[in-house]
Amino acid sequence: MSDIRPHEISVSGPVPDDARLQFIGRIHTPWNDRKDCPHQGKIDGPECRIEIFEPWDQALKGIEKFERIEVLYWLDKSRRDLVIQNPGHSEGTSGTFALRSPVRPNPIGTVIARLVSIEGANLIVRGLDCLNGTPLIDLKPDRCSFSPKSPPAR
Repeated sequence: MSDIRPHEISVSGPVPDDARLQFIGRIHTPWNDRKDCPHQGKIDGPECRIEIFEPWDQALKGIEKFERIEVLYWLDKSRRDLVIQNPGHSEGTSGTFALRSPVRPNPIGTVIARLVSIEGANLIVRGLDCLNGTPLIDLKPDRCSFSPKSPPAR
C-alpha cells in the first residue's frame, strides 16, 4: 500500500490468522466510498439497516427495550499497517491507538446507534459511520443502559 501521508510510518506485521470471527450480519448504509462516509456517526444521521443472519436473528429477542445499541463491525476495506498516522484534518501525527481512524492492526469499528425500529431480522438505526456492506461482528445494548443510577444529591 503506497498511499502514505507525510510522516506516517508503516510496518510489516505477521499475516493475521489467529482470530476466527464469524460475521453475524451485514450493515447497509448510503455510503459506498470512504470519502463520502462520515468520520463519526451522528445520532440524527440517515437511517441505515443492520441485517442479522440466521440463526443469529433469534438473539434479537429483547433488544426493543433499548433506545441505543453498540454496533461492532469489521472494517474490511481498511489498511492494517500504519503505526503512526497523519490525519487529513491535522498538521501533526499520532500513534494509531491515539486515534479513532479505521486504519488499525485489527480494524474493528464501534459506534453507539439509535434504534429506530425492528423489521424482522433487520434493525433500522441512526448514527452509523461505515461503508455499505460492512460485515457485522456483534451488537450490545449501550453500556449506559446498565450503568447504576447516581444517588440523589443531598
